[in-house]
Amino acid sequence: MTTVRRAVLTLPAAQLGPDNPLPALRLLGGGATGAANGAPTVPAAPALPPTHPTHPIPGVDGHDRDRIPRDMARQLGRAPLRTLLPAPVRDGYGRERVPTVLDTIEIENELLRVTVLPGLGGRVHALLHKPTGRELLYRNPVLQPAAFALNGAWFSGGIEWNIGARGHSTLSCAPLHAAVVPAPDGGRMLRLWEWERLRDLPFQVDLWLPDGAEHLRVGIRIRNPHERAVPCYWWSNTAVPEDRRVLAPADEAWHFGYEHALRRVPVPRTEDGTDRTYPLRSTHAADYFYALPDGQRRWIAAVDERGDGLVQTSTDGLLGRKLFLWGTGRGGRRWQEWLTEPGTPGYAEIQAGLARTQLEHPPLEAGEEVSWLEVYGPLTADPAAAHGPDWAVARASVEDALEAVLPRAEVDAAYEQWRAVAADAEPGPSLATGSGWGALEVLRGGYELPGTPFSEELLGEEQRPWLALLRTGALPDADADADARADGGDGVAAKVTAPARPGATLVSDAWRDMLETAPADAVTEYHLGIAQWAAGDLAQAVRSWERGLKNAAARWPLLYCLAVADREGGHPQRAAERYAEAFEEQYGGDPVVTAALGREAVSVLLETGCVAEARGVLSRLPEDVRARGAFRHLEARLLLAEGRKGEARAVFDAGFEVPDLREGAEELGDLWSRITDEPLPAAYDFRMRPS
Repeated sequence: MTTVRRAVLTLPAAQLGPDNPLPALRLLGGGATGAANGAPTVPAAPALPPTHPTHPIPGVDGHDRDRIPRDMARQLGRAPLRTLLPAPVRDGYGRERVPTVLDTIEIENELLRVTVLPGLGGRVHALLHKPTGRELLYRNPVLQPAAFALNGAWFSGGIEWNIGARGHSTLSCAPLHAAVVPAPDGGRMLRLWEWERLRDLPFQVDLWLPDGAEHLRVGIRIRNPHERAVPCYWWSNTAVPEDRRVLAPADEAWHFGYEHALRRVPVPRTEDGTDRTYPLRSTHAADYFYALPDGQRRWIAAVDERGDGLVQTSTDGLLGRKLFLWGTGRGGRRWQEWLTEPGTPGYAEIQAGLARTQLEHPPLEAGEEVSWLEVYGPLTADPAAAHGPDWAVARASVEDALEAVLPRAEVDAAYEQWRAVAADAEPGPSLATGSGWGALEVLRGGYELPGTPFSEELLGEEQRPWLALLRTGALPDADADADARADGGDGVAAKVTAPARPGATLVSDAWRDMLETAPADAVTEYHLGIAQWAAGDLAQAVRSWERGLKNAAARWPLLYCLAVADREGGHPQRAAERYAEAFEEQYGGDPVVTAALGREAVSVLLETGCVAEARGVLSRLPEDVRARGAFRHLEARLLLAEGRKGEARAVFDAGFEVPDLREGAEELGDLWSRITDEPLPAAYDFRMRPS
């Protein structure tokens, strides 16, 4: 019988570390350099901790614009994120890996063993076909976070679930709720669920293996409990070994690369005659969104030279299919090394999504939900046909093999059965616990969400101030708490040397309304300003922060917010002054805040020509902080600004690694080119675009 059980897995892993304590205020969009697959980037202020804004809508030439389907055109660029609020930036990880025990959940029958990481976004880490001993996925031998998620930390390998907005989910390295639920066939099923905070949407992922089945079923549902339409996004990304041929039932694809052009190209061979269905035949990283005809069965597969591989198929609601490849260029190979162990095989991704491309965010209407069924498992096709020169024959060989082992009607019937008897089933005892944000939203909104309970017992310390606001109409007075902690016992408040962090924030309309009617202390003005900023009312946000600053015991959070507002508003000199003041205000306090503020302050001071002031801030950081790769990069920038080019070169020669380099990052190469005309060393070459 199929079993669902807890287990553990030991991997060399870099620890995630603390989240960035500064709110993710950076405005998104403009000047991005990444492809649609991963975390977008902003080239300005390269040393700032990444907040991964979404890409601008790509340029589409007149010929291709005429070929965009009308519904796709309507959805391109719909409702882009303004910021990443309320999600925190996750940049506390490094590059040192140590053996780490990870909690897993295993789903197993006589043919397949599925390993799930509930504490890391519910990632399917492994999919082992027991009769042949073949691992069907690209299984990363290490856990190395990198700055590919919208909010930072992400890792490669397996099957990941991406919800929210274009890019890898903010939940990539976050825990999900997990429990056993009765499966549609009467067996046992694993349910994962959580509340996605960027779009304020609850979702669930149900995974089960019927007895005797060698294909994993995955039922997914996203619900909109609000009284307004919400932009919706979902892409399931599956990493596969890159020495495969990727096949999908399409003769054309939308190509999107680091040039930001969405072009319709033929499949399998593009205009230059290269067969792009083999990832290792491309030089540069790119996305290929396949233009599947209406009515066509939805599937995508990756098969090796023997015709063996992995197939993913679904009900028709999961519309899109995509290939992401790194290519063979030096930058792409460097990224492959960066994400795993050098010398290990690379990977590509086969993906499936709600829209034709990842540039679209279709609306989910008020009170509505969207659901579908995905299936993953082994496939064996005729190798001569699957790798033959006739694309129609190659596609047909894979589709025929799929239909033979998993008929389309069987997938549709499994979906209907899951929706009818299992999707709303209440979970059993917990196997893993996610966040308390869903519990807070359910308590506030009074939502009924059968199958995905968000009980009050899940509320934690992060939600405590917001629960107080909901019940009493006021946030706890953190300033008074800080004064009390600073009181030496004689009733006289001493200087607060370690002011508390302001804590997590909420920005939706409902919470903003409550903040606007709450007593206007400094903490409330801080959070109100952030909510106003997220809503696009930038001027009012600044007024709230300025009001809060007048009576704040801990001034640095408000100074930081005002500094970002000045920088985004085109006042760089005033921004630099406020960054420096915020750093001075909290200096000697929370070391995580000191490092985060110091990193931003030095970068902004350098941008505004305040070289001596930048040196002053950097020199005051603790030695262990200055030894980190990101700060060695800052040191090289600062030395160059001081005219000490040889010493800046020496920083590169000594070697450093910036753990949270963003996908498509070019700042290391740009800095090197200002120091020397010599070729950029391979260790620093993360450039993804053609020269």
